[in-house]
Amino acid sequence: MPDHATDPTGGETQRLAKRIARAGLCSRRDAERWIEDGRVSVNGTLIDSPALNVGPDDIVVVDGKPLPEAQAARLWRYNKPPGLVVTAKDEKGRANIFERLPPEMPRVVSIGRLDLNSEGLLLLTNDGDLARRLELPATGWIRRYRVRVHGYVSQEKLDTVANGVTVEGIRYGEIRAELESQKGANAWVSVSLTEGKNREIRKVMEYLDYPVNRLIRVAYGPFQLSTLTRGGVEEVSAKMLRDTVGGESRKGQAKWAKAKAKPKPHKKPLHKSRNRSADAPAEAGAKVAPDTPNAANKPSRPAKPTGTRITRYAKPEGNAKQGPGRGSSPKPSGVKPAGVKPAGVKPAGAKPTPQRHSVETVSEGTKSGARIGPKRGKPNADRRR
Repeated sequence: MPDHATDPTGGETQRLAKRIARAGLCSRRDAERWIEDGRVSVNGTLIDSPALNVGPDDIVVVDGKPLPEAQAARLWRYNKPPGLVVTAKDEKGRANIFERLPPEMPRVVSIGRLDLNSEGLLLLTNDGDLARRLELPATGWIRRYRVRVHGYVSQEKLDTVANGVTVEGIRYGEIRAELESQKGANAWVSVSLTEGKNREIRKVMEYLDYPVNRLIRVAYGPFQLSTLTRGGVEEVSAKMLRDTVGGESRKGQAKWAKAKAKPKPHKKPLHKSRNRSADAPAEAGAKVAPDTPNAANKPSRPAKPTGTRITRYAKPEGNAKQGPGRGSSPKPSGVKPAGVKPAGVKPAGAKPTPQRHSVETVSEGTKSGARIGPKRGKPNADRRR
């Protein structure tokens, strides 16, 4: 049966349990239990079944008191101290959190629970229907805890419960546990899960042989414990409440990781634009000079002096070995070969004066074709003698 319907007069109706929950008296589940216990009447008739729709003109009475009008949903963060129970009535008479809240707060219910010795973030609301919505695993909200355990913790062992585990016949869903630090015989472990079964973390850690001696909830979905002091309470702004839980579309969004970051701007179009401007001269057949200050002063390869290459490969004839078949025609005396270095620069390997006599002695005993030339200062008649 749907939660909302329309009565014959045209007014909107809703389930009785939801109407009670929206008034802030309790959660919808507790309202159904109250109805079954005979604590609720409608228009003077005692109701024992929650399967009833009521309209805006119906008079609902709970425990002999008229049901207050539904108010706008509000939400608070509360840093629960250890040693308090999260229930208005405790069979053992233990102190509860509602007795410690500021007196100016309206009647509120908790979203989920923390056991007696657990501490940390607890969300409170004046809207029981909202409380029921946010405590269901279908929201996919991550609940994060810092857990101190006794024993030497192995990360490999913690990873065995990542896909869920069955303990004493109860199946627990995915549990992400990461070792934070080991201090002596105790260790701090960060635990994240999306459901909150009764004493779930304590039972799973006990199953791993890591008994829990302290448990602190630090986050519930997008809401953080942050620097809220122990026992402190702070209302969530109406804007944040609307942005976070205002839409039904947020239901069922299971997100283990942190909120998705905004995508970075795509730089590809910018890259193409730069390439297009850089390639434009190349397409026209023109070369683009480097944009460096010394690029214009750098000589090109063809501008190298030709004399350097000639000097490297053509050795001066005074150092070359002479023999038959080489240097068949003598070079004219006093004429420099083409391609040598400019005047004033002595070519590498120039003949020293003492070597000229040795050349003359060798050339006199060789054939005429191998002679270098006459000895400087002697007439040609001496050679024919």
